[in-house]
Amino acid sequence: MSRRVVILETADALGLAVAQDIAARLRARAGPFLLGCPGGRSPRPVYAALSRLARAQRLDLSQLIIVMMDDYLTPAMDHVPENAHYSCRRFAREEILAVLNAELAPPHCIDQGHIWLPDPANPAAYDARIAAAGGIDLFLLASGAGDGHVAFNPQGADMASRTRIVPLADQTRRDNLVTFPDFTSLDQVPSHGVTVGIATIAQARASAMLLWGADKRRAFTRLAQATGYDPHWPASVWACCADATLYADRSAAAGDTP
Repeated sequence: MSRRVVILETADALGLAVAQDIAARLRARAGPFLLGCPGGRSPRPVYAALSRLARAQRLDLSQLIIVMMDDYLTPAMDHVPENAHYSCRRFAREEILAVLNAELAPPHCIDQGHIWLPDPANPAAYDARIAAAGGIDLFLLASGAGDGHVAFNPQGADMASRTRIVPLADQTRRDNLVTFPDFTSLDQVPSHGVTVGIATIAQARASAMLLWGADKRRAFTRLAQATGYDPHWPASVWACCADATLYADRSAAAGDTP
């Protein structure tokens, strides 16, 4: 098992380093490449940098599959409307697919059908679909600033957990007021979501935990020391993948040195 911590000066430098790693893995793998993707602000520098690399290096992204981690649910336990500002379906379409395809043309761009999301009507089918496709090649991860949630897995999530519907912890919902600033009050944040499980993440071939900004200093302190899964800070699962890297900018690392 390989585990390392990489500290870079800025969020943009972090994004470039991760994008370069993705590009190298894409070139080395024949067939579909499954990229586990969170929504929110943490992966945005990666998607932007990968778009620039795709243009500059003429990367073929046609085999890339965007495997989204989670989505908010309505009280009826269905996906929230796709055009909602907090919809992970919207995020995948507008802030991942559109960004990565911006300077590409067929046959090198990503097909709309290569966006995957868990189905709240049959969550277990998501793990089966991932396994049938050969497993996730690289999981991009982010940590909740206040409680260490990863995807929608709350504190106490079982290491063996798989894709499922979960009630969202209060701190997770408060963290998402920052993630999706168009929320104006906690009452607007949905109370349930569908999410990949801890085991779903741990079985990825590689993980890249993304921490940038001063609000992620507590997360960095917890996660940089992780050697295994700690249910009190679920994002520690990053260290359980066979090839695990934590990327932080200088602000999140609060003065630590590489």
